[in-house]
Amino acid sequence: MRILALQLITLLTLCGARAQNLPPQAAWTTDLTAALQQAKATHRPVLAVFSGSDWCKPCIMLKQEVFDQPAFAQYAQDKFVLARFDFPRNRKNQLPAAQTKLNEQAAAQLNHEGTFPLVVLLSPEGKVLARTGYQAGGPAAYDAYLTQLLAKQ
Repeated sequence: MRILALQLITLLTLCGARAQNLPPQAAWTTDLTAALQQAKATHRPVLAVFSGSDWCKPCIMLKQEVFDQPAFAQYAQDKFVLARFDFPRNRKNQLPAAQTKLNEQAAAQLNHEGTFPLVVLLSPEGKVLARTGYQAGGPAAYDAYLTQLLAKQ
C-alpha cells in the first residue's frame, strides 16, 4: 500500500512538472459583451474570429496553422482579448442554444455579410479597426500582419 502511495505521488509530481512546462494556450471567450468589457478593463483590442469549424476549409486552416499554435498564444497573451464565434453545420457539432444565440448576436453586430473566416479587430470601445481573414504563413506571419493592421490605426 505504501509503495502504491509513493508511486501515485511520483506520478502526480511528474504530471504537475509536465503541466508547468506546457506551451501557453490562448484563452478565448465566446461572448462579445464579456470580451468588450475585458478589453475596456485591460485597454487591449478585441480579436474576434468568426468561423465554421466543420465546413469552412480556410477557417480550419486558420485555427490549426495560427490560433492553435503556442507562438500565437504567446504573441496574443498581452496584446488582445480573444473572442471566437463558431457556426458549425454538422448536427454532431451543434453548440448549445445559449451559445448559438451569443454567436448570432455577435454576427449581427460584426459579420452582416456572413463571411468565413472573418477576423475583426475592435477597439476596447467596440469600434471596428480592421477586418481580415485567413493569411498563409503560420503564426509568425499572422502575428506580423496583425501588428501591421494595428499600427495603421
